[in-house]
Amino acid sequence: MKTVTILGATGSVGTSTLDLVERSPEAFRVVALTANCDVTRLAAAALRTRAQRAVVADESCLPALREALAGSGIEAAGGEAAVTEAAALGADVTVAAIVGCAGLKPAMAAVKNGGTLALANKEALVSAGEVMNAAVQQSGAILLPVDSEHSAIFQCLDAQLSHRVSRIILTASGGPFRDRTLDEMRGITPAQAVAHPNWSMGAKISVDSATMMNKGLELIEAFHLFPVSADQIEIVVHRQSVIHSMVEYVDGSMLAQLGTPDMRTPIACALAWPDRMATPGERLDLVRVGRLDFEAPDPARFPALRLAREALEAGGARPAILNAANEVAVGAFLKGRVGYLEIAAIVADTLDRCNPPAPSSLDEVLEVDREARALAEERVKDRVA
Repeated sequence: MKTVTILGATGSVGTSTLDLVERSPEAFRVVALTANCDVTRLAAAALRTRAQRAVVADESCLPALREALAGSGIEAAGGEAAVTEAAALGADVTVAAIVGCAGLKPAMAAVKNGGTLALANKEALVSAGEVMNAAVQQSGAILLPVDSEHSAIFQCLDAQLSHRVSRIILTASGGPFRDRTLDEMRGITPAQAVAHPNWSMGAKISVDSATMMNKGLELIEAFHLFPVSADQIEIVVHRQSVIHSMVEYVDGSMLAQLGTPDMRTPIACALAWPDRMATPGERLDLVRVGRLDFEAPDPARFPALRLAREALEAGGARPAILNAANEVAVGAFLKGRVGYLEIAAIVADTLDRCNPPAPSSLDEVLEVDREARALAEERVKDRVA
């Protein structure tokens, strides 16, 4: 039996993880569950799984959580420090599914504890890739990707022959606006942007998919996860979301991982590794799919891809600045404060104005993040004014 902690248990990845864990009670025991402030869903999940501890990041929600868990024997805690403490409890597998840079400290705490980190929080590697990989090396932790694309690469990449890899190809659905012109994109609303054609995801990730910043962040994440150079990672648009990514070897062989667009598949791969576990997802019917299409992404309509690749190539603090500015810009868009096309413009402006030295510790990464957010927020205010 494996022990499991789920950071971000009420989000899309967290609820999918809970679904798998609850289907296999003989295989998993829940140590801790965390959420921001969704007390109702967090308490219900903790009671169902008999978790040892439930934590809300927003400490003002702690009294409600304690009331919901009264008499259950489940420990309730609140605050950002309590979330980090939950991540360090020593579970065999810690699923890091907190969206954004808020998940950085908990993910690092889990790594330092030396267990397996199933990473769904791509921002952790984007903003602090060098720092996190150094911590992994020091602690002996195992880092397993939960993103469908990186899980696909992990499954196709032969660790014994990694030096024989010629290319990694990340596939992208292209999002809901892949056929819109720039002029048509100007009036896009938050409701339209979160309506992904293939995947069920949270609002922020759905907007990132629409702008293709999600794929830019995945480009940076792949660089830190796999032993390849930046110019060995390519992105292609694959509308059907059947092939989740591919690995090409020097002999011309290309291995691909295929499946229906269901996050429970890559989550199950990480939970059960090195074994496999059953999932309830729909099975792939290739006859019904009929065809697989591929095309190059349009850099003019999706400038986020260029910004992300430039940040990766520049290195240092640039990826952390990119991520922080994007979080601010997407948050402003979802609140109706800026337009859809302004997201990439705010990120570009912030990258132009922010140039701190390369961070060498988590605290320095978080300082870069704070500086970039402040500058991005200034740009948001300028546009609102």
